[in-house]
Amino acid sequence: MIFASPLDTPEGPVCLVDGSWYCVEMGARRGCVTRISADGKIIHALMRTGRPNGLAIDRHGTIWVAESSQPSLLRMQPDGSFETWLTACDGEPFIFPNDLAFGPDGLLYMTDSGINTYDLAPEGSIRSDYLDLAYNGHVYQINTQTRTVLKLDSGLLFTNVISFGAEGELYVNETVTGNVYRYPITPSGFGQRTYFGNVNDPSGPPGWRGPDGMKFGLDGCLYCTVYGQGDVAVLDREGQVIQRIPTIGRYPTNLAFGPRHEKAIYVTEVEHGHIETHPVTTSGLGLYS
Repeated sequence: MIFASPLDTPEGPVCLVDGSWYCVEMGARRGCVTRISADGKIIHALMRTGRPNGLAIDRHGTIWVAESSQPSLLRMQPDGSFETWLTACDGEPFIFPNDLAFGPDGLLYMTDSGINTYDLAPEGSIRSDYLDLAYNGHVYQINTQTRTVLKLDSGLLFTNVISFGAEGELYVNETVTGNVYRYPITPSGFGQRTYFGNVNDPSGPPGWRGPDGMKFGLDGCLYCTVYGQGDVAVLDREGQVIQRIPTIGRYPTNLAFGPRHEKAIYVTEVEHGHIETHPVTTSGLGLYS
């Protein structure tokens, strides 16, 4: 079922307590953070920022935006006013801020894909030699109160989306390889990444495809959109793919579980420019704020 349309290259859906939604529209015509009514019928652009990618909402209602055209972390208010909050870590500029999630410690975590979007897709399409490009994806930990940044990891091949499991473990995916990684909790923070699973279908189409948005269900499974493959891969607690949910379009970018414990996922998809919904057997694990 189509929940909201038309949208210009949508990403980063976030469901609010009243059932309304935020998402981003990454396309050049819009390039904005967008508010969508609870019934999906009213689509309102809050503010144009350039090419926003990931979103996270804190407990005060502040909207944190991973902006990729002018690589930065933006701090936005519900009225659309915003400021550039961060642009670098220890003097090293951000390259492609991609996704955001608050952790159980109240800190904000951000992925940086590690390659400029215009180098990866100079004419709006992924380069055919994408496997040979130099990626240096990062994972950052950000204190939004002190405006300080810590680099947790680097060297990933197009770091994409970040999520937290039920026990507070950090999960990050890597689009070029199809891998999902897990960072175990240690007494001093998060440990080194370990392999968790791979979402790419061996019989899937050639070309650029791999994991994008992902969220955990209350059933302990990880639901992950696979861009270019046209499905949502469901991984069990051991990282094995146990189900594939076909999407209407081939290019799903992200997902979120529905409001009020609804057993459905809402998937942003860019081929058709909409948010589509799919029934599942669980509601979503609550997000940290």
